[in-house]
Amino acid sequence: MLPAHLAPTLSAALDQIHTEAQALFGQGHVADYIPALARVPPRQFGMAVALTDGSTFAVGDAQTPFSIQSISKLFTFVLALKTQGDALWSRVGREPSGAAFNSMVQLETEHGIPRNPFINAGALVITDILTTGYAHLDYALLGAMRRLTDDPALSWNVAVARSERETGHRNMALAYFMKSYGNFVNPPELVLDNYCRQCAIEMSCAQLAQATMFLANGGRDLGRDGSPDEHMLSPADTRRVNALLLTCGAYDAAGDFAYRIGLPVKTGVGGGIVAIAPGMGTVAVWSPELDAKGNSVLGAFALERLVQLTGWHYASA
Repeated sequence: MLPAHLAPTLSAALDQIHTEAQALFGQGHVADYIPALARVPPRQFGMAVALTDGSTFAVGDAQTPFSIQSISKLFTFVLALKTQGDALWSRVGREPSGAAFNSMVQLETEHGIPRNPFINAGALVITDILTTGYAHLDYALLGAMRRLTDDPALSWNVAVARSERETGHRNMALAYFMKSYGNFVNPPELVLDNYCRQCAIEMSCAQLAQATMFLANGGRDLGRDGSPDEHMLSPADTRRVNALLLTCGAYDAAGDFAYRIGLPVKTGVGGGIVAIAPGMGTVAVWSPELDAKGNSVLGAFALERLVQLTGWHYASA
């Protein structure tokens, strides 16, 4: 945990990162293959750090809501792990893919079993599992995330969800391909409806850092007063989730992120990235311009600079 007397140092680090990041604007592009995201103003940057002692630090556009996109896969995976336990692993793997997040190539050679829960195919299987377990998965997921953020108004962006659903032909193909191998139970159309709504959930950096605090705190969420609140996961499952985030959370750039940043992360094509420093806190950063792998250009830079300035890394937790 960061000692109280070092808080000014963290604030100064965020201010420095915010200043340095401005020079990177224009080096990426918004996710224009989703029409609603193509209209997001690109030159935005926010960053929030939440510590396990309940304190938070923020800079830039940290209170601006954005579409969390694939970061939602983290929350659906946790929900499925809680309800399914080890049975989950009969339908999805735990290995890095090394391929693009929406690739179909490995599915054929691996008989319809996605490599991990964070690529699109794996996330669709997770959503299929949850669709079987919940009559209204979209509201069950929102309920959990509203508790984690202490925000009863948290919701998804209807226009973004519709835009994704209308252009999600590859995701539909992935679902039907896995169904041909018997690894998909529900109608793909129904699962895609749920999947697009979960990806269209909007959160700010400050909310995202708070919502993932349980992964830095042995599986327990923090209440408004900073004391342990909801028990989301066991310590053992928390460790396993963080391990998967470290190896699989940044699409086919996971190895580069582990090398440069050294923290468990989950990225999203909305420009958000959340990082976990077990035992210390969480970091959420957002900037809509993406690199060729679909990860935020400024977000990756900001996380790398933060670990350089603070010394945080996974092994130190």
